[in-house]
Amino acid sequence: MAAKIKLYTNHGCPWAHRAHISLAELQLPYEEEIIDLSVPRTPEYLKINPRGLVPSIEFNGEILTESAIVSNFLADAFPSHLLPASNTPGGALLRAKIAFFVDTFISKANSHFFKAQWGKTDSEVESSVSAYVEAIVKEVEPLLGNAAPFFNGSDKLTQAEVLTGSFIVRLFTLPKYGVLPEIILSDLSAKAPNFYRWGEAVSKHPSVLGIYDEKVMAAWTKERAAKLRAA
Repeated sequence: MAAKIKLYTNHGCPWAHRAHISLAELQLPYEEEIIDLSVPRTPEYLKINPRGLVPSIEFNGEILTESAIVSNFLADAFPSHLLPASNTPGGALLRAKIAFFVDTFISKANSHFFKAQWGKTDSEVESSVSAYVEAIVKEVEPLLGNAAPFFNGSDKLTQAEVLTGSFIVRLFTLPKYGVLPEIILSDLSAKAPNFYRWGEAVSKHPSVLGIYDEKVMAAWTKERAAKLRAA
């Protein structure tokens, strides 16, 4: 019997976007409910996820929350090219490498990306862009030496891309709309060529682009940034 999956999501949230990439790559049918993040959550949704965050999934009647937990659960429940089982040859090692890569990207670089989007002054934005590029060069670039085009030489998406792709597609698309300085991409191309080639491939993949509307995202990000600067 096919699993019954309901995804509670918001298409503008990069964390919820992770679950969409998982479901697309695994080709799993699911029901979707959009959660409006601009207003207080309904009592009904808070019963599903008391934190009020997205994504949440209902899987055969069980509720799971938090984007990495949801995405990793789906990868484990439906074995595929995304993530090898730990008891397969080399499986445990590759899982560890993917986990380290994702942790490094999120903990060392990603916070600077958000700061660059929401900086209240030009100097804050420039400082955050520089810090992001520096973190990518130092921490992430060495981990992508054998990407071909995806993590660890894979020709298909892996769980490394599932858990980072929503941020990468924003990195590669938002600068053209003036949301981020275009120098962020030119610097990465020059200083982190492995990362840049990998990021280009990730940002063009159909499973990553599935729910992503770059024009809508750019307009929303610009509007929010303007409000933060005016506050």
